[in-house]
Amino acid sequence: MAGLLSILNAASTALNAQSEAISVTGNNIANVNNPDYSEEKVNFQALSSVQTADGPQSTGVSVDVTQSRNTILDQMVRQESSLTSGFTAQQSLYQQAQASLGESVTGSSGSGSSTTSSSGLSAAIDSFFNAVESYAASPGDPAQSSSLMAQASVLTGRFQQVDQNLAQVQTNALAQVGNDVGTVNGLLTQVAQLNNQINSMQATAPGSALQLVDQREGVLEQIAGYMPVSVTQNSSGEDQVSVTDANGQGVVLVSNAAVVNTVSLSGGALYAGSPPSALGFASGSLQGALTAGGGAVQDLRSALDQIASQLVTSVNAAYNPSGTPGGDFFSASGTTAGTLSLDPGLNAASLTAGLGGAGNNTVALAVAAVGNQAFSSAGGDQIDGTVNQAYANAVSSIGQALSTANTNVTDQTDVQTIVGNERASTSGVSIDQEMTNLVTYQQAYQASSEVFQVVNEMMKTLESAMAVSG
Repeated sequence: MAGLLSILNAASTALNAQSEAISVTGNNIANVNNPDYSEEKVNFQALSSVQTADGPQSTGVSVDVTQSRNTILDQMVRQESSLTSGFTAQQSLYQQAQASLGESVTGSSGSGSSTTSSSGLSAAIDSFFNAVESYAASPGDPAQSSSLMAQASVLTGRFQQVDQNLAQVQTNALAQVGNDVGTVNGLLTQVAQLNNQINSMQATAPGSALQLVDQREGVLEQIAGYMPVSVTQNSSGEDQVSVTDANGQGVVLVSNAAVVNTVSLSGGALYAGSPPSALGFASGSLQGALTAGGGAVQDLRSALDQIASQLVTSVNAAYNPSGTPGGDFFSASGTTAGTLSLDPGLNAASLTAGLGGAGNNTVALAVAAVGNQAFSSAGGDQIDGTVNQAYANAVSSIGQALSTANTNVTDQTDVQTIVGNERASTSGVSIDQEMTNLVTYQQAYQASSEVFQVVNEMMKTLESAMAVSG
């Protein structure tokens, strides 16, 4: 009887083990399209044997559920995600900056060109100097005077509008970074909470927090999209999350179940720690937006300021060579793209073509010559080349930055896909494999059930025989 009871107990544990295996397989299949899910595997282990009068007797089988998670691949996925997000943020900002110019810009390594439109600044510069030439050809024609004043107003308006547009791009980028910093801090709180839950569950039932581990990895990858983080795990399964400061030192953000430091934005830079120290990293959407806004976009605004300043200086020198107060063409106080404006005393009636009486056009010709003048920063000028060439060079820089960002996004997306596929091949769920496992576990369950029934019948037969003999 003891032998039959032992077999019955082994069959019972086998039924439970196969049932749990089927449950795990079903959970794997249910999560086949869950990007954060890592395949769970069932490991069968024989229970210890016991010594009986009939010899060693098996006590059955148990199962241990583990994850097919590769921490190195997880780290690589986070790193590549951070790089992709950083390049994408730059790409978006450069696209906005280009759109704010009102013309299509192309750029290539070492050179650039701009395709102008009637509403772009390049067209306004051309139209202004063309109007000056027409005015010089017919200095006494009121229509030409009015046309020149209209084109001059268009020119100053375009400079101001482009500068305002670029400033708005930078403002919007900072606002978005500020919002995203709040999102990051919220995600850090989620990691701390998940750490706490994982620790509690692991302490009471080892291996029971696998889906929480999946969820935490998903949150960590969201954070990595905003900024690169370093993740280390302690013996109880809790993650420590750190970031690098500008000096290359680690700043702990999450330790076990607590957020020990949060991220902040101040003066266009990211900070964390106590006391706060500037963070230093080159990937993630936060840094990507800050880099683009403070780099190529700001460089473009500075270049436009230099062009505006050169226009004011050179046109005023040609139009008012004696420096007569109130006799300038452009306001001497507006030497940036955002402040470029006409002199308050300038209008169609006061417009001067020359200093030698009616029909003289020397002043107008001198102003028109500014449009073709080749400037040199080496000689003390604000720009190099003509005004239009300086503008083309300025806008081509944003075209080049966008072209580089487009290439980086494409290449980095391919790398991220490769790494993601590599992890999926290791940790992802294979429907074919799971269906095979399901059939295997089902057959094992049925076989264990048959053993259970056979032993049960044998015990009934034995009981009947004992009853007859008694």
